[in-house]
Amino acid sequence: MTAVGRRGKPAFTGRRAAFIGLCLLPGVLFVLVFTYWPMVRGSVMAFQRYNLFDLTQTPFVGLENFKGVLAEDRFWTALRNTGTWVFVSLVFQFFLGFGLALLLRRHFRGRGLYQAWVFFPWAMSGFLIGLLWRWMFNGQFGVINDLLLKVGVIDRPIAFLGTPGWAMTSVVVANVWYGVTFFAIMIMAALQSVPKELYEAASVDGATRIGQFWNVTVPHIRPTLALIVLLRIIWILNFPDLIYSMTGGGPAGSTDIITTYLIQQVMGGDYGRAGAVGLLVLALLLAFSIFYLNVTRTDETAR
Repeated sequence: MTAVGRRGKPAFTGRRAAFIGLCLLPGVLFVLVFTYWPMVRGSVMAFQRYNLFDLTQTPFVGLENFKGVLAEDRFWTALRNTGTWVFVSLVFQFFLGFGLALLLRRHFRGRGLYQAWVFFPWAMSGFLIGLLWRWMFNGQFGVINDLLLKVGVIDRPIAFLGTPGWAMTSVVVANVWYGVTFFAIMIMAALQSVPKELYEAASVDGATRIGQFWNVTVPHIRPTLALIVLLRIIWILNFPDLIYSMTGGGPAGSTDIITTYLIQQVMGGDYGRAGAVGLLVLALLLAFSIFYLNVTRTDETAR
């Protein structure tokens, strides 16, 4: 077998395959050790009585951890809060991000500076964002209370993070501010893929700007929108960083979501229940993803 193929390309020899495999080995090992092994180990723990403060006895207990989690009111409260957290955050992030993407698509003076300002939150960690907004929503010396007092909207400071209703509103506001950038970036990239010829043809047919938006822009980027919405739903549900740094799930569990509830199980040393919650989250996301993909695929087929 020659070292060069018919068209001048190097032949795929065993030595070449070994070299490629050797180059891929560090990445494969990294993923196996830091992603799949913890996943497998956590799944096994879900069926054990695995308490960090007593590792001498870690027997398999079947579904006992799952029964304990499902029988706890805090779990169902966290699950309801998760629905509110994901839905409200997603709606505002999507529409505000779509609007920003349409604005950023236009050419105007200072466009690059404006883009950098819009994309800035995405460069920060979720935990740091939470600390930033925690100070802003502080009930005694937070800047938000100060601004509302100065414009006369309120006559006394509000304990945003100490009141159940206000606490959830506060963490959602912070999450919207953080997540708008994701939609702005992804939708703006999708908008660049729409051929200009389609707009020109629609304009010739007498379509208005609004008509071009609904009949050209939206249908063309709909598959991308469906995908990024699914990704963002998964991301928001698995995003306890911001809530944990702002409220820790309080007050009285009013901002607990299913992933902060999982963290609390870990902090309490009950790795068995934490593993059970993790598997429940995985099952929930898997079921929702299958349903969502089937619905969007049916919608695409029907068009």
